[in-house]
Amino acid sequence: MRWLKCLNNGLVSLSSYKHLFNMNIAESGAVGDAITVHDFSEKILEQTVHFHVIKLNGGFFLWVGSNPVLSNLAVSMESKFDSMPLSTLVLGDPSDTTPNSLAQRLTKRTKKQVYVSYCLPMTDSNLSLLVENRIKKEMEVHPDKF
Repeated sequence: MRWLKCLNNGLVSLSSYKHLFNMNIAESGAVGDAITVHDFSEKILEQTVHFHVIKLNGGFFLWVGSNPVLSNLAVSMESKFDSMPLSTLVLGDPSDTTPNSLAQRLTKRTKKQVYVSYCLPMTDSNLSLLVENRIKKEMEVHPDKF
């Protein structure tokens, strides 16, 4: 079972996502609005970065990090009133705009509702750009996972 450590030091299992989004996990053999899970990792600037994608009906959740921590969460969706997607931070430090910005760009690219948790230290200004490029590469190779 996969685990993410929350801010309150509680543990949230992958099966909790099933209840949170009120859908079935794809591995259970469900069809239609099944949730699918996709994981990949990459060494970026001497740091192993893990990516965890949960595909939902009409959107996806993306967690990016090097340690199993859920320190922020942003959500973004298209707007009929503006060409730029709407985005808000649901959890975390409002001074860190990285999850909001990434969610917005991914929504613009995919036309889907996107949840992003970006849990990497801001040690290098190039890191977020390289991470985003890796996500785009994965989206090209595995578009069905997003």
